[in-house]
Amino acid sequence: MTTAVTRGLSPVRSRLDNGSVVIVQENATSPAVTILATFLAGSLYDPPDLPGLAHLAGRVLDRGTALRPAEVIAEQLDDRGVALRASTSRHTTSLGCTCLAEDFDDVLAIVLDVAVRPVFPEEEIDKRRAEIITMLRQDEDNPAVRAAETLFEMLYGAAHPYGRPAKGSIASLERMERADIVALHQARMRPAALTLTVVGDVAAGHALERAAVELQGWAAPPPAPVAVEAPPPRSARAVRAVSVPGKSQTDIAYGFVAIRRLDPRYYAYWVMNNILGQFGLGGRLADNIRERQGMAYYAFSAFDPSVGEGPLVVRAGVDPANVSRAITAIDHEVGELGAHGPTAGELEESRRYLIGSIARMLETNQGIATFLQTSEQFNLGLDYDRQLPRHLGAVTLEEVRAAAAEVLHPEQAAIATAGPAREAGAA
Repeated sequence: MTTAVTRGLSPVRSRLDNGSVVIVQENATSPAVTILATFLAGSLYDPPDLPGLAHLAGRVLDRGTALRPAEVIAEQLDDRGVALRASTSRHTTSLGCTCLAEDFDDVLAIVLDVAVRPVFPEEEIDKRRAEIITMLRQDEDNPAVRAAETLFEMLYGAAHPYGRPAKGSIASLERMERADIVALHQARMRPAALTLTVVGDVAAGHALERAAVELQGWAAPPPAPVAVEAPPPRSARAVRAVSVPGKSQTDIAYGFVAIRRLDPRYYAYWVMNNILGQFGLGGRLADNIRERQGMAYYAFSAFDPSVGEGPLVVRAGVDPANVSRAITAIDHEVGELGAHGPTAGELEESRRYLIGSIARMLETNQGIATFLQTSEQFNLGLDYDRQLPRHLGAVTLEEVRAAAAEVLHPEQAAIATAGPAREAGAA
């Protein structure tokens, strides 16, 4: 655990003249600094006819800038032992790395150069496109990926940004041109869409000054907002099977559309999901399906609220002969929690577990940077690490029961299975 976490975080935040936000958390427990530059520029902003564009853009982002060719970027980072990582989610595109404190100024300059001035060379686009197409073909043979993607399409619809594959399709990738990537960068990766988070052995004043210098002269209007429409409500159970021949396991994805991150019921839903499929070795789900019945390689639930209504998903991997039994067991646990809610003991144990996990989330500079970036994205406050235990501690048994009763209805579940054809659709 870092000293910063023990005493509570004390970040310094500044909004630059161009609209970029810089957040710095000093932490001198090791001579290292983590840099995380995050834009609101994820797959949500893909053109409808080009799904996967943001993912491809992220893969080419560090392949040369107006000031530094790709080989120079690689050499300058390698000389300092730094690995620059680009990642794209539904809502964000991020560049992140950790460097020695003595290299902070130089590495920050490289990271922001990559973020602001990429040139997207044609040959690099072709290389990354080919890599992603290979990944997509591998995904076609992966039951876990096929089940999850099918479930999200069932929950949201193929046209909804949460329902289409974030990596796109082979057909959409083959249609993408350099001009599409440049247009996406110019439209979405603008100053007001950037949060730069710096955590580590660097003075806050110095980090803010260096960020202002590196971003000086970069200006553009804020990007146009994009609303996330609510998916159509579900009223009936739906089951879809995907055949993945030659596999020894069937993967099950079973889920519902839940709430947005800023919904006041968020903390009750978080606790409820922890009880269902997270606490201990996997909550009620794993206790039933894996421990007592011994028929699942894994079983858990995940709750992922965001700008739009996020999913609550149960995942399980089973022998193909056990698909029907496993779905019946999921129905039982989902239905029981939805109808009767948790016990007072489950609430207390889960609440203590979640509060205790806050410190683990903030044990590393990377964890702190990600936490601060998310807090900024949802306007949760610079003291959110200190407010979070209070929010969890205030959750009542009635609130968790209400959350479970609202969403956990087996008769309205969407269920996708992927595995050998002879059993993939058993339900």
